[in-house]
Amino acid sequence: MKRVAAIDCGTNSIRLLVADCDPATGELKDLDRRMQIVRLGQGVDRTGRLAPEALERTFAACREYAAVIKGLGAEQVRFVATSASRDAENRDDFVRGVVDILGVEPEVITGDQEAEFSFNGATKELTGRADVERPFLVVDIGGGSTEFVLGADSVRAARSVDVGCVRMTERHLVHQGEISDPPTEGQIAAIKADVATALDHAEETVPLREAATLVGLAGSVTTVAAIALGLDRYESEAIHHSRISLATVREITGRLVSSTHAERAAIPVMHPGRVDVIAAGALVLLSIMERTGAEEVVVSEHDILDGIAWSLAG
Repeated sequence: MKRVAAIDCGTNSIRLLVADCDPATGELKDLDRRMQIVRLGQGVDRTGRLAPEALERTFAACREYAAVIKGLGAEQVRFVATSASRDAENRDDFVRGVVDILGVEPEVITGDQEAEFSFNGATKELTGRADVERPFLVVDIGGGSTEFVLGADSVRAARSVDVGCVRMTERHLVHQGEISDPPTEGQIAAIKADVATALDHAEETVPLREAATLVGLAGSVTTVAAIALGLDRYESEAIHHSRISLATVREITGRLVSSTHAERAAIPVMHPGRVDVIAAGALVLLSIMERTGAEEVVVSEHDILDGIAWSLAG
C-alpha cells in the first residue's frame, strides 16, 4: 500500500482525498475524504481575475487540508487546479499561496487532462462488471467547465467545454447583482441554448451518442441523485453507483428551476454552497442526457480525485 493525498481545486469546491492505494490489486482505501465550497471561480467569467475573498476562502481550506495530510502521514501530495485558475489573469497569486501552505505547486491542468483523471477515477471499479456495458461516457459537471470522455478500458476521446453550474448561474441567472428567485423562462432557455452550443462543440471531438453507459460525476449530479433517492441526509454509499432515470432527472430539474432559494435550501441533502447553482447544474445534466439519448445516468462518487490519487500510486 502507498499512502497518497490528492487535492482537486475546482471553480466551486476544493476536495481532499487521503488514501492507501495498492496498484497490484486495484484497491483504493479512503482514510479521509472531505470537501469545502470555496467558490474560487467567483466572478472569473466577468472579471478574468480571482477575487481576493475567493482566494482567502481557498487558502483557509488549504490550511485545514495541510493539517490532515500531515496527521495521516501521506507520502506524496498532488494538487490539481481546474477551470477557474486556468482562466484567471492573477493565477500566480493562487500558485504562491498554495505553495506556501502545502509545499506543492498546483498543477493547472488542461481540460483533456482533467477528463482523463475523471475517467480513470470513475471507471476503475466499473470495468469488468457484468451489469455495466461499455463504452462509458464519463461526464464531469464542474463549476466552470464540463468534461466529456469516452472510452472502454482507456480514453478514446475527450473534450472540455466551458459550461458549468457556477458559470451558467453567473452568466444567465444574475440580474442587477441578484440571482433570480426563481429563474425566468427566458433565463432557463438561455442556459439551455448555451449548453446546446457547448454540446455541439463537444461532439466535434467526442461521439457522445456512441456510449453504452453514461457515468455522471461531481456535485450537481450527486445532489440530483440524492434528491431522487429521497435521502434525509447525504449518504455517499447510497448515492455511489445509483442509477437515475431520464424521467426522474427531468422531474427534479423542473422542480429545482421553479423553486425559490428558500425552497431549495430546505431540501435535506442540499449543501448550502449549492443552493444557488444547483438549478443550472441540473439543467446541464438534463441537456446532456437528452442529447446523448441516455435513459439513465450511473452516478459515481469516485471521480477526478480518485484519478489523481491513482496517478500517484503507480
